[in-house]
Amino acid sequence: MTSRPVTASGLHVIFDLDGTLVDSEPNYYEAGRRLLARYGVRDFGWEANARFIGISTLETLTVLRAEYGIEAPLEELLAGKNALYLELAGASTEVFPQMRVLVERLYAAGVPMAVASGSSRAAIEAVLAVTGLDAYIPLYVSADEVAHGKPEPDVFLEAARRLGVTPADCVVLEDAPAGAAAAHAAGMRCIAVPYVPETASDPAFKAADLLFAGGQSAFTADVAYHRMLG
Repeated sequence: MTSRPVTASGLHVIFDLDGTLVDSEPNYYEAGRRLLARYGVRDFGWEANARFIGISTLETLTVLRAEYGIEAPLEELLAGKNALYLELAGASTEVFPQMRVLVERLYAAGVPMAVASGSSRAAIEAVLAVTGLDAYIPLYVSADEVAHGKPEPDVFLEAARRLGVTPADCVVLEDAPAGAAAAHAAGMRCIAVPYVPETASDPAFKAADLLFAGGQSAFTADVAYHRMLG
């Protein structure tokens, strides 16, 4: 990385959750598809969903409600999608294999970690529990707890505050351009692992300290770990 080297004892790592640590996007898409179907929307496909990857559920539903002219209150939509997602996520959520390797290696080295996600606290808690990641990462921050979601830096800055460190001491792992932009705005180093390979050329990813342009298929825990250490 381009910034000063750090030792493992001085390293703090903040993970995005969805699409970075775990492959939760299929569950989010299915929850959104089922929710919209309740309100008469039958043509919500994966491509329409992909543009919201990395964006908070609240902000996503705000846009979809306007686009499809849904009259139901935003709070009703949010509660409905969260309930659908929690049901799906609790039944099955997959951790990306090399991400699990990285988490376990960081934990063994005594590196403090946190999750900073656009998901609700309930969703984050459920996913961490069902995957067993909660044993390694007990600290997490939801975009619902800050004023603005990604690409604003609020959720990462709050994670750093709870870790008790300055932003410069943190490394962020992200899969979405909005998240990479948020990490940059927060003054944190960023390792980018695009969930959607076509977004690898996005300017937000180009500004990352390390980019795995091939996404999860190209990501290796060993390379990421050693680059974190400078």
